[in-house]
This record gives sequence, structure tokens and C-alpha cells, in this order.
Amino acid sequence: MDGLRHGAAHGPGSGRDPSTPWTAAPASRKRGGRARARTVPDVRRPTRAPLRARLRRDWQLLLMTVPALGLLAVFHYAPTLGNVIAFQEYNPWDGLLGSPWVGFAQFERLFTDPRFWSAAGNTLVIAAVQLVFFFPIPIALAILLDSVMTPRLRLLLQSIVYMPHFFSWVLVVTLFQQILGGAGLFSQLLRQNGYAPLEIMSDPDAFLFVVTSQMVWKDAGWGTIIFLAALAAINQNLYESAAVDGANRWQRMWHITLPGLRPVIVLLLILKIGDILNVGFEQFYLQRDAFGAQVSEVLDTFIYHQTLVTGNFSAGAVAGLVKGVVGLVLILLANKLAHKMGENGIYRRA
Repeated sequence: MDGLRHGAAHGPGSGRDPSTPWTAAPASRKRGGRARARTVPDVRRPTRAPLRARLRRDWQLLLMTVPALGLLAVFHYAPTLGNVIAFQEYNPWDGLLGSPWVGFAQFERLFTDPRFWSAAGNTLVIAAVQLVFFFPIPIALAILLDSVMTPRLRLLLQSIVYMPHFFSWVLVVTLFQQILGGAGLFSQLLRQNGYAPLEIMSDPDAFLFVVTSQMVWKDAGWGTIIFLAALAAINQNLYESAAVDGANRWQRMWHITLPGLRPVIVLLLILKIGDILNVGFEQFYLQRDAFGAQVSEVLDTFIYHQTLVTGNFSAGAVAGLVKGVVGLVLILLANKLAHKMGENGIYRRA
């Protein structure tokens, strides 16, 4: 009835434009000498249930998380307490309570060690190269696999590119040695044709090329799993509508596929940046002697030699603590940058 009254008030004889919506009317109208104010709906945020009610409601789900919390407590949070040896002159025979406190002396000793800065520099260079040349490859490979129309062929290709992930680094390094080493297949072909063999697996200048190639061959296929799942979540009607409008394959990929993958790409990129100082241990330890420590020594191998080889456990704890703090800061900064770009990132405050 109110709508009819407003419609009558806005009719031809009311002096107002009939196309004007009735919501543009004044907030109150005189009816029978009384002002009638328009009511505003009361929009309130839903109240949160008390903690006891939520525990009673979700106790089955909380019970399922107990094993995972136990594993985190035993293997992650409890060992974190051992970082206290970074502030001690730790001796395993004296233990945590018997080792003398030295404050930040271990940090000063580490930051004045040129071997630490050499390992940190090698780590950053290797991580930057892998970030630029390795990170985009699983994305491109996932898009390529998703474009394969035959399901059987797609399953076969996925199995082939997944398989190297399950090989150990010992096997991967051995395969590259048998192909690119001084007595490998490539060198033998050069000798048979009258050329000098190439010592690629012992050339320090080829170290970045070798380790990046090994990383791509081993883990690029495995990295496509998340991107293939993200591609499956994209609405296929968007591709059909774009094809009807005349968009070719490249235009559909640029305007539909890549925007659909953007949240996943940003999330994995944040995690990769936070893990930038963890380039691996086995891959570089196995090739450290062949290429030389000046190019292959990274923070993980430096910590290993400082702790288990020389017995300086405090120096290894300091290096590991610094690496963890730097990784945490990088994650926070990358997550904040993702918020600036309009993405959720890893977390977002409610």
C-alpha cells in the first residue's frame, strides 16, 4: 500500500518526474498532521557464541587435531627451545644448564666470519636464480597439461613428469654425473668426434646451471599438482563465452587462465620467498667437493659443518636462528605486499 501511495504521489499531477524512484522521496511525510519517519533496518553483526558453547559444539573436530598438535609440539616447538644455546658456549657434556652464558658473543663471532657471508651470498644467488627460472615452469607445465584433450594422454604425461620427484638426490646427482661428467655420455661423444671433453660437473662457472637443471628435472612436474587443481576450479563457461566472442587461445589464457591462477601463484610465491634461505642440503652437500665450497657452500651445509663437523653447536644454532628470523620477516613483508595487491595472501586479519 505504501508503494501505491508513493506511486500516486509521483503521478502526473504531483509535479514530479514519474521516473524518479520512490526511495528519493523525503524521509518523512505529513499524514493527518503527524510526521511519519521512515524506519531504518537495524543491521547488527552476528554475535559470537561463547567459548564453552563452541567447545561443546566442535569437540569432535578439536579431538581430530590433537595428533597433529602433538607432532608439532614434539618435533617443532620443543626443539625450538634449544635455540637457547645460541646465547651460550654450549658443551654437550655440560648440557644446557651447565654451559656458560655468553650473551651475543656468538652472534658477533658469526657475523665477522667471512665463511658465513660467503654461504649467505651463495644461498641468495641460488634462491634468486631458482625463483626466476624454476618458479614459472610448473605454471607453464600445468597449463600445457591442462590443454591436452585426451584424458589417457594427459594421465601418461602427468605420470612421466611426476616420477623424478620420488628419486633421491643421490640418484639425481649420479644421473647428471653419468651424462655431463668428465667420463659421462656427453664427454664420450665429444671424444669420439675429436673434441675435448667438457667437465661440466666440476666447473664452478656451470654450478648454477647444473643445480637449477637438477631442480627443474626433479620437482617441476610435482609442482604442477596445485596449479592443476586451481585450473580445474576455473569455470569452463568463461572459456566458452570467450571463444564465442572471438578470443583465441592466447587471449583466453591471458584473460581467464592466469587471473584464475593468480591467488594460488601469490600464495606459493609468498611461501617461496619466506623459504628463500632454505635451498636444500643434500643436493649441495653431494656436489660440494666437486664444484668447490666457494660456489656450492650454502647456509644449510655451513650449519652442518659448524655443528657436526667442528662441534661448534652454538654457531650452528645462531646461523639457524638468523635464517629463521629472516624467513619470518620476508613472509610478513610478502604477505603485506599481497594485501596491497588485493590478494588474501597467507592470512588476513578479521
